[in-house]
Amino acid sequence: MKLASTILITNTRVFTSDPQNPYAEAVAIQDNRIVWAGSQADAEGWLTPETRLINGQGNTLMPGFIDAHFHLLWGCFWLGNAQLREVANPEELRTVLTTYADANKTTSWVVGRGIKYGIVSNRHELDDIFTDRPVYVGAYDGHTGWANTKALQMAGVLDEEKEIGPNGIIVRDANGIATGELREEDAMNAILNLMPEPDEARRRELLQMGMRQITAAGVTSVHNMNGDMREMLTYAAVEDAGEMLLRVYVPFWVKPEMDESALAEAAQMAQIWGEYARGGAAKFFMDGVWESYTALNLAPYADDPEAQDDGIWSLKRFTQMASVCDRLGLQIFVHACGDGAVRRTLDGYEAVQKINGVRDSRHRVEHIEVIHPDDLPRFKKLGVIASMQPIHAPLSVDTEDIWMDRTGPQRWPYSFAWRTIKDAGAELALGTDWAVAPFEPMLNLHAALTRQPYTPEQVDQRLTLEELLIGYTRDAAYAEFQEHEKGQIKPGYLADLVLLSEDIFQTPPEELDKVKPLMTMVNGKIVYEA
Repeated sequence: MKLASTILITNTRVFTSDPQNPYAEAVAIQDNRIVWAGSQADAEGWLTPETRLINGQGNTLMPGFIDAHFHLLWGCFWLGNAQLREVANPEELRTVLTTYADANKTTSWVVGRGIKYGIVSNRHELDDIFTDRPVYVGAYDGHTGWANTKALQMAGVLDEEKEIGPNGIIVRDANGIATGELREEDAMNAILNLMPEPDEARRRELLQMGMRQITAAGVTSVHNMNGDMREMLTYAAVEDAGEMLLRVYVPFWVKPEMDESALAEAAQMAQIWGEYARGGAAKFFMDGVWESYTALNLAPYADDPEAQDDGIWSLKRFTQMASVCDRLGLQIFVHACGDGAVRRTLDGYEAVQKINGVRDSRHRVEHIEVIHPDDLPRFKKLGVIASMQPIHAPLSVDTEDIWMDRTGPQRWPYSFAWRTIKDAGAELALGTDWAVAPFEPMLNLHAALTRQPYTPEQVDQRLTLEELLIGYTRDAAYAEFQEHEKGQIKPGYLADLVLLSEDIFQTPPEELDKVKPLMTMVNGKIVYEA
């Protein structure tokens, strides 16, 4: 006997992500689960007077996007600062910062987030905008910041070599005076730790603001990439209040200064398993980023052979801490942009398997902006997931992006090598890395499908639209051990869905960035409707 459906969506092109039933025309939902996906002709049997009927108008209905690399609370906090992503030159930076300052007169700090490299380079440029208020401007990738003289003086780092920790560089001129450029966490924290933290009410307010925007883009789940128990408890409290709008998988951020005892917090977070928020993972940063010369590489930088980074974790130390995480049953995520960082991470995972034995761990490497071809088969051999973000890749060799200068043509054939990595047998999960890049999935798909080879002889690294959608749904669910719960439209699965404004299989790739969600559903509830 059929169940009566709570919601019935008909007249739609359903991409199910289910390999046994890839396409359908209608979907029935009962409470928070999908109960049926099939033909338009059979849909009427699920309709009762109480059913909400939604006409999909021939547009694509698909599983909600699962963003496999995200910084949820951190990104939401950024929304309370001056937004610099669209700033193109110093004049626009001045306008945005002064407008923000005028609107936030009671806030002592002027803080902007999301700026591209090359627009600001030193403290004097920020001093020209403000001398009486401390100023901090953060790069879009979160790995570099710039401060004005007042902020550097307040931190006590302007003209003295204050100890800041191993993962950070305060750039100084020939006289030892700080230029204002701060590379990586420990350097940036010299400034950021001076700023008042938002209280719990403000944290939840910004989280709600962010979640509304994120679900309006069709995202229904995210894999968080930095976290601790305090962040976990914020999500849990919002869930207890019935206010969570999307699902979040929260790892514990393992930092180099920690010892094994700190991992007890990660184990405690793994015990929190709500309908929306849950723990169970650990996150390491093996290196920084190419743009700030902090990526760990196997060969020198193309534009500065003297620049070289040793990475954040030695292989020995990473193996020690990762083996404890693995023994605790935690999944491990590792940020690795350079080919040296990717290799060191894989070496560590291989060592962990020898120490603890092989299990279904699904450990992951995040980003993989460059890979050495010798390391390609190791993903399949070790059962390691490649977690990548198409929107990070320069779209062509003509793109004005210092990433191209840092890496150089010799690395381009194995840069953002989605096709090559997938063809080597790796499981591939996709995301955006918000707030480093925009969270809108359609922008990510547009970038993935319109990117051009950087040289004529280079392999075309693009994936098909279907492969991209699977990487953003079914395979992203697999990457968090939830492939039997979500990421597909099939009976018994969670009703996390998005209805788009077009049939994206009939939309030219260059126009995908114009497609918008008409409706987003999480746990059977409509959380966004155009």
